[in-house]
Amino acid sequence: MSITIVDPRSAPGAQIEPYTLHADLGVDGLSIGLLANGFPDSVAFLDQVQVALAEALPGATFHRWDKGDASSVASPKMLEEMRGSCHAVVAAYGH
Repeated sequence: MSITIVDPRSAPGAQIEPYTLHADLGVDGLSIGLLANGFPDSVAFLDQVQVALAEALPGATFHRWDKGDASSVASPKMLEEMRGSCHAVVAAYGH
């Protein structure tokens, strides 16, 4: 009796594009935004992210936002606030 093993994987259909966004983490006055998406525990998760980032980047300051509703998108006003006050933003998903 023989066994046939079938590999269900296929080659990716989309071309792989390198991720090119970055932030200069050595900039004086580094400001990092933390955006909770509104799922339960997303704020608590970002509390821990902030602790870890603060340890790794001792000069950084942090700004917090919470969409409050996982089904909504960040408002244009919220996005503009982030853009104007942060060098980088971490968006978190909780459950």
